[in-house]
Amino acid sequence: MSDIIQLLPDSVANQIAAGEVVQRPASAVKELLENALDAGADKIQLIVKDAGKALIQVIDNGCGMSVTDARMCFERHATSKVRKAEDLFAIRTMGFRGEAMASIAAIAQVEMKTKRYEDEVGTLVEIEGSVIVKQEPTAAPNGTSISVKNLFYNTPARRNFLKSNPTEMRYIIDEFQRVALAKPHIAFSLHHDGNEIYRLPAATIKQRVVHLFGNNYNERLIPVEEETTIINLKGYIGKPEFAKKTRGEQFFFVNDRFIKDNYLNHAVNKAYAELLPDDNFPLYVLFIDIDPAKIDVNVHPTKTEIKYLDEKSIYAIIHSAVKRSLGRFNISPTLDFNQETAFSNMITPKAHEDIVPPSIAFNPDFNPFGTPKTAAAPRVQSESSGYFKDSYKPKEVAQNWGSLYEIANYQQPEQTTIALDDEKEEEAPAVMNKQYMQIHNRYIVSQIKSGVMVIDQQAAHERILYERFLLHLEDRKGASQQSLFPQTVSLSPGDFELAKSLLDDIKSLGFDVREFGKNTLVIEGIPVDLGSTNINETQLFEHLIEGFKNSQQELKLTKRDALARSMARNSAIKAGTALSQQEMNTLIDELFACKTPNFSINGKPAIQTITLAELAQKFEK
Repeated sequence: MSDIIQLLPDSVANQIAAGEVVQRPASAVKELLENALDAGADKIQLIVKDAGKALIQVIDNGCGMSVTDARMCFERHATSKVRKAEDLFAIRTMGFRGEAMASIAAIAQVEMKTKRYEDEVGTLVEIEGSVIVKQEPTAAPNGTSISVKNLFYNTPARRNFLKSNPTEMRYIIDEFQRVALAKPHIAFSLHHDGNEIYRLPAATIKQRVVHLFGNNYNERLIPVEEETTIINLKGYIGKPEFAKKTRGEQFFFVNDRFIKDNYLNHAVNKAYAELLPDDNFPLYVLFIDIDPAKIDVNVHPTKTEIKYLDEKSIYAIIHSAVKRSLGRFNISPTLDFNQETAFSNMITPKAHEDIVPPSIAFNPDFNPFGTPKTAAAPRVQSESSGYFKDSYKPKEVAQNWGSLYEIANYQQPEQTTIALDDEKEEEAPAVMNKQYMQIHNRYIVSQIKSGVMVIDQQAAHERILYERFLLHLEDRKGASQQSLFPQTVSLSPGDFELAKSLLDDIKSLGFDVREFGKNTLVIEGIPVDLGSTNINETQLFEHLIEGFKNSQQELKLTKRDALARSMARNSAIKAGTALSQQEMNTLIDELFACKTPNFSINGKPAIQTITLAELAQKFEK
């Protein structure tokens, strides 16, 4: 029997490695930008065409390479950062494995021009599918320019798995943001299809955050700084009121390397535990400086995961530092023994004013076991301020010790039968003369033949709007009401690319919106389904985009379904909203006209019934 184990050809081995390192255009962008940083550049340009599928070009003014280095950098495991195994635990550079250039060259057409400061001419290298096509001297500026063309041209199956251009461009912007945040003292620029997306000058950390995400972030940031013998921590966290439904704006950097760590992320979120609901995520950009000997960065092909020697101590330091910053800036309750603000605001008595102690009045004839001669009846307002002023009238007032309750004379509505689903029919209030009661401005209650029906008003309205918006997206006939004063909304480049890809569907919902300059849209109308209430168009649109991202991330929904869900959640009435009888009537009529009235859009019940038997059981009858 012949031998069956053979060594893989270099071309196949490189493509296998490329599958781990280069998963999409954004992966190549990350590797090229990190190489530019390691070259000592202080100015880096990223040029992208067709969302990186046609071209990814990175130009830097770093140290450049010699003729030999320009050829060697495309070999597997060729690196300038590691000489022996011990060097893996003293790494301060971004790259070190020597896999990136070989992997990119295996699945693309690569052209590199590079020149050292001390050389008179540079070097040109052209590679296609790991095969060197050309290497010759060339005129070039100091530094390196690498062009990656036709990514995955020789692996069409991999290319078919790429997403749409707006989606792939968002991934590229995410990687660009991470690298730019890690090195705020370096100038970056990003161009896509001839349009300038970013031009970032050298700046401080806070300025870099504002330049990347928008001027409105200037007021959202709280500084964090902590120096210990284990780690040094610095950066910024976001104020709780600006938290979002998605985790996108959360950045950890260890020795200026972006990392993903759920354990440390929990330390930050726990500090916000009493300030945010569970489904909201705060902004943070935190930098951890630690001795490289106490971490292992060689645990993941993309170098985004790290192991720590003492992760519990790091967790405790991050948690306490974030919580202290929240308290220091009066975001969370604190106790300051040096000065309590409640006492500082008290009015001090004037110098010539006499201080009179309070007097206590009592009735010496009071007998708690006797019956008072007169008992004042409770005061009944002539007109109730609630929505049920015509439904409740005082019938009888107890005279012994006064009454704490009014006994209501409730007129029972007529009953009719409404089909709640295909298998079961349930009693519901009649179409005419319905009487509903609102509890805590959250639930709508109605008496039915079998007992009581309770409706979650927010879940019901979300269901109504979701099915309505989904219909608009299908027939493209969402009506719009024009705004008296059009509003402009400025988005981050990533959100702007997303909004552009959704523009046709957003218009189908009833928005009248158009592009207006760099990363800016103009909203000239909103859907008529939102009613006549005062609506902040800008905030509504921002929440729509944010909710869409959250729905797609968590539930992997289709584009239209995610958009309809986001719009419904952001437009529905919220718990705590008082409703009139007419509003409750309309809400319930529209709910029972839905295809699935029993359930909210997240699959939880929107209607609950409590039978007379269940009530009797509660009272042990």
